[in-house]
Amino acid sequence: MHTAPQPKPGILEISPYVPGKAKAQGFEKPLKLSANENPLGCSPAAQQAYQAAANQLSLYPDPRATILREAIARRHRLNAKGLIFGIGSDEIFTLLCQTFCEPGDNVVQFEFGFFAYRIAGRAAGAQMRFAPEGDLRRGVDRLLAEVDERTRVIFLDNPGNPNGALVPAAEVRRLHAALPPHVILVLDGAYAEFVTGADYEDGVALARETSNVITTRTFSKLHGLAGLRVGWAYGPEALIDAMDRIRAPFNTSVPGQLACAEAVFDEDFQKRSVELVERWRPWLEQQIGGLGFETYPSFANFVLVRFPETPGRSAGHVEAHLASRGVLVRALANYGLPDFLRITVGTEEQNRQLIDALAEVAAL
Repeated sequence: MHTAPQPKPGILEISPYVPGKAKAQGFEKPLKLSANENPLGCSPAAQQAYQAAANQLSLYPDPRATILREAIARRHRLNAKGLIFGIGSDEIFTLLCQTFCEPGDNVVQFEFGFFAYRIAGRAAGAQMRFAPEGDLRRGVDRLLAEVDERTRVIFLDNPGNPNGALVPAAEVRRLHAALPPHVILVLDGAYAEFVTGADYEDGVALARETSNVITTRTFSKLHGLAGLRVGWAYGPEALIDAMDRIRAPFNTSVPGQLACAEAVFDEDFQKRSVELVERWRPWLEQQIGGLGFETYPSFANFVLVRFPETPGRSAGHVEAHLASRGVLVRALANYGLPDFLRITVGTEEQNRQLIDALAEVAAL
C-alpha cells in the first residue's frame, strides 16, 4: 500500500519560530519594538555598497565571501580560515547541529535560550535538554548538570535572548573547563557589542585558544542589517571546515557581502548605536518601574518586563493595548514566559511614545 511522503521522525514535533509582530491594525507604519532592530537604521557606507551592488545582480556571489571574510578577519584580528558565513546566525546553528549531531545525541541550552537552537537541534535528530532558569538566573552548573556522554553541543546566548541576562567571563571559562572535550560550546554573541562595563568576554579569545569553542555573530543588531540576513562564526579550523562541507555554496548574497564588509569598519555608526542603548535602556527601566511594572537587568538592546495577572494589566492585555496605539512589542508565551514582554530600546521619541502608551495601562 502506497502512502503520501512523510517527514522523518521528529520534524512535525518542532514548533516553528514565531517572529515579533510587524503590523498593527489601523497603522500603516507602527512603531516596531518587537524585533530588536536598530532604530538608527544602518551604516550609510553599508547602504551605499548595497546600492552599488545593483549592477552585479546577474552574478553568483563569491562562495567564500572573500571581501567580507577579509574585512572581519582584519577588524577582529582573526584567522580568516576559521570563519564561516550563514544566512543570519540561524543557518550557522543549523549547520553546527547537522554536522555534529545524530539521532541519540543531545543538545543543551538554557530554558529560555534563543528559540532557533531547539529548531536546529531537533532538525538534526538530537534530543534537546533545557537547563532550568525559572528565576531568570543563569548558573552554569545548571547547564553542566544536563551534560552526558551523548551531549554534542551547548548553546549559550550571552547576553541572553529574550531575557538579556549575562554570564560573567569567569563563569563561561569555568563552564568550558568542566566540559568533556567532545562537546562544542557555542557562544552566541548576537548582542555582544551592547555589553559595556561588565565582566564579559565575547567568546573570540576562547575560540582562538581551544579546540571546541565556536563564537557566533550577526549583522542584524548592532549593524542594522537584519534585512540582509548575514551572520558569521569563528572557531577552530577543523570544526569550521567540517561545517563548511555542507554549507550551501552561494548562501550569502552579493549585496549582503559588500554591505556587511563596509559596516564592519563604520565605527562611528557602531558607536552611536551602542551609546543610544546605553542612554535609553536604563531610562526605560526606570520609567517602566515607576509605572509599577517589574523589569529585569538586561545587557542587550532591549528590556524585559513582567506584568501581573491582574485583569487589564496582564502581558496579553498590555500587548494588545500598545498595538492599539501603534506600538508593537514582543510577546513571549512561546518561550514559556506568558507574563513577560520584551521591548526594544528605540530612539528618544520612540521610547517616550512607548511610555505614554504604557502609562495609559497603569492608570486603569
